[in-house]
Amino acid sequence: MIKNPLVEKLENKTIILASGSPRRKKFLEELGIPFRISIKSVEEVYPEHLEGAAIADYLAQLKATPFTNLAQNEILLTSDTVVWCNGRSLAKAGNKKEAIAMLEKLSGQWHSVITSVCFTTIQKQITVHANTEVKLKKLTPEEISFYVEQYTPFDKAGAYGIQEWIGAIGIEEIKGSYNNVVGLPTHLVYKTLMDMVE
Repeated sequence: MIKNPLVEKLENKTIILASGSPRRKKFLEELGIPFRISIKSVEEVYPEHLEGAAIADYLAQLKATPFTNLAQNEILLTSDTVVWCNGRSLAKAGNKKEAIAMLEKLSGQWHSVITSVCFTTIQKQITVHANTEVKLKKLTPEEISFYVEQYTPFDKAGAYGIQEWIGAIGIEEIKGSYNNVVGLPTHLVYKTLMDMVE
């Protein structure tokens, strides 16, 4: 029987996903990688001078800092997604009002969705990121209100999920990885893990 090439290489490794995101969990399952989830909280604060990908890289690395006792065979995956629009980072919305304000900013605009993934072992740390450009149509106030009310997108950077109703009706153009916008650049995760266990 032909085996998944990555699973064969990871035979003696343990992958730890440090994320509560159901989307990231699902993507790793789709890659066919055995893994376990371990979540340790960290205050997600970054230096004000950072922009775009540098923010995502910094936060992905920051999320690895509580994991101080990794075993020899363990690879820790931490990740962060940033939505960057007109020189500003749009984080997760804390409430309906914030979500509506974010979607009003994104409405009719091109914006960048950057997801960084940090791979940490006891020997080294590697951080990679993908940048996807997304064009959202001009949303009506009714469309924004309906989406926020029905989908409560408070766990998502930029207050929207491309895989949800708003993506179906609002995404006019996308340049780059779709999975990256959902929350994990799976092509980079696969490539980086393959390179790490060569």
